[in-house]
Amino acid sequence: MELEAPLAGRALVVIVDDRTAHSTEQDSTGPLVTELLTEAGFLVDGVVAVTSDEVDVRNALNTAVIGGVDLVVSIGGTGVSPRDVTPDVTAEVLDREIPGISEALRSSGLAAGSLDAGLSRGLVGVSGSTLVVNLASSRAAIRDGMATLTPLASQVISDLSGLDA
Repeated sequence: MELEAPLAGRALVVIVDDRTAHSTEQDSTGPLVTELLTEAGFLVDGVVAVTSDEVDVRNALNTAVIGGVDLVVSIGGTGVSPRDVTPDVTAEVLDREIPGISEALRSSGLAAGSLDAGLSRGLVGVSGSTLVVNLASSRAAIRDGMATLTPLASQVISDLSGLDA
C-alpha cells in the first residue's frame, strides 16, 4: 500500500504579463510553475494572468490572500522597466517582508547564471496567513527560484499554521 505524501499547502500562480493577459502570446511559465509546485507537494488552485497594471496585480494578490491559499507565486514584472510594478504593489499587500528569502532567490539565481533573477526587485513576505513570492519570468529564474523557494515556503507555511508552535 502506497502512502500519500502530506499536502504542503494550496497555491495560486499569478502571471504578470501584458501579452499573456491579452491572449496574444501563449503562457509557458504558468505550466512550469504549476509542475514544480505540484512536485513539491502543493495543490495548485489555478493560474491567473494579469496585465502589468498596479490595480490588476493588486486585485490578483488580494483575491489569492482572501481566498485563503497558503502560497502565491507571482511571475514577472520584477525588473527595472517602468511597467515592472509587481514588487511595488506587493509591498502594499504584505504585512511583513521576509528579506532573507528574497535575497536567497536573487543570490541563487545569479549563481546559476540567471541575470534577470539577480536583477529582480522581487519581494517575499506574508499577507495574513499567505506567503507571497515574486519571481522573475525567465525559465531559468523560475526553475532555480522554485528549487530555492519550496523548502523555505514549507517552513514558513508550517510556522504560519501554528501546528509546530
